[in-house]
Amino acid sequence: MTFPSIATADLAGKRVFIRADLNVPLDEAGGVADDTRIRASLPTIRLALDRGASVVLASHLGRPKGKPSPKLSLRPVAGRLSELLERPVALAPDCVGPEVEKRAANLAPGEVLLLENLRFHAGEEKNDPAFARALASLADVWVNDAFGAAHRAHASTAGMAAHVKEKAAGLLLQAEVEALSRLLSGPAQPFVAIIGGAKVSDKLAVLENLLGQADRILIGGAMSYTFLAAEGKPTGTSLVEPERIDDARALLAKSGSSGKIALPTDHVIARKVEPHAESRATSSADIADGWAGVDIGPVTARSYANEIGKARTIFWNGPMGVFEIEPWNAGTLAVARAVASATGDGALSVVGGGDSVAAIHAAGVADRITHISTGGGASLEFIEGRTLPGIAALQ
Repeated sequence: MTFPSIATADLAGKRVFIRADLNVPLDEAGGVADDTRIRASLPTIRLALDRGASVVLASHLGRPKGKPSPKLSLRPVAGRLSELLERPVALAPDCVGPEVEKRAANLAPGEVLLLENLRFHAGEEKNDPAFARALASLADVWVNDAFGAAHRAHASTAGMAAHVKEKAAGLLLQAEVEALSRLLSGPAQPFVAIIGGAKVSDKLAVLENLLGQADRILIGGAMSYTFLAAEGKPTGTSLVEPERIDDARALLAKSGSSGKIALPTDHVIARKVEPHAESRATSSADIADGWAGVDIGPVTARSYANEIGKARTIFWNGPMGVFEIEPWNAGTLAVARAVASATGDGALSVVGGGDSVAAIHAAGVADRITHISTGGGASLEFIEGRTLPGIAALQ
C-alpha cells in the first residue's frame, strides 16, 4: 500500500492542513480527561513545524449533529495542545468562513491554528464538495493523520483530496497502516487473534476474514455466548444475539475440525450485571438459568494465555468480559499480560479497541506492545479487508 508521506514532503514556508484525530473524552469540568490521542498526533505536528511550515489543525469532537455546541468546542484541546507543544495554539472561531480564512492566511512559519469542531457543520459528515473546497482553501498541503476516522468518507478525511495540489499521510496514519498490513500480508506464524466485545454483529466480517489469516481465534466477551448458544449450550441470562446464532454456527462450521476458533470452557457468572452482585466461577461452559456470563473463567484465561504465549503474531480487539467492573476484569487483564509477555519473547502484537487499550494500560504493559492502534472501528474495517476512504484518498 503506497501513498505520499509527510516524512518526504517539502513543507518549508507552506501552510499545512493536518486532519488529526483529537476526539478525546472530556471530564465533568470540560477539560481533557485523556490526552492519548492528542499525544499521538504530536510527531506529525512537530515535524511540520520543524520543517518551517505553519499548521492549520482540524478535528471533530463528539457528535454535535451538524450544529454548534459549546460543550463540544475544541477549546480544551487547544489548551492541552499548547502545553504539550510548548507554544501557543490559537483556536479559530469556526472551521470555515472569512475570519478563518484571514487567520489562516496570516499564519507565520511555526504557528498553529486549531479550527473549531468540524462537525459543527453538516457538510463535514455529508462530504459536501463545497465544504471540502472551503477547508482546502486554507492551506497548501493536506495531511491526513486521523486514522481513527479513516473509515469515514467525510469532507476533511477524504473529500479534500480532490481540491488540493499536495497531499500526504501523517506519521500516525502511516504507522497504523504499516502495523495492520503486517497482520494481513505474510504474518509470522502462529498468528493468534483474540476477539472479544459485546456483539457478534460488530465483528462478523472481521472473524470471516481472520478465518483465512489466523491460525487460532480466541473468542471472549459477551459475543462468546452467541457462539455457545449456536453449539446448543445453555447460556442462562447472558447477552445473546438470537439473530446471529446462524452466523455463529456457520463460522464454527467453516472452522471445522481444525478447532481454529476457541470458545470459553468456563466462565465467571453473576446474578446481575452490576457492581457487588453475587458472582462465581463455573466448572464447565454451561451457564445455569438465572445467571449471566461476565468474564472468561480462570481455566479459559490460562488456556488463552498459553495459546498467546506460542504466537509470533497477535491481534487483539475487545475485552473478555465486563471489564469496567472489578473483579470481572481478571480475564481481560490476564490476556493483556499474556500479550505483553509474548511480545517480549519476540512476537508482533497489535492491540485496538478502547477497552483492549484500556486493559493494556491498566495492566501496566502498554510499553511492551508492538503497536497500540488509535482507531477501533478503522482498524477492524482494515482487518476486514475493506478499502478505507481516508487511505484511498491519499492513493
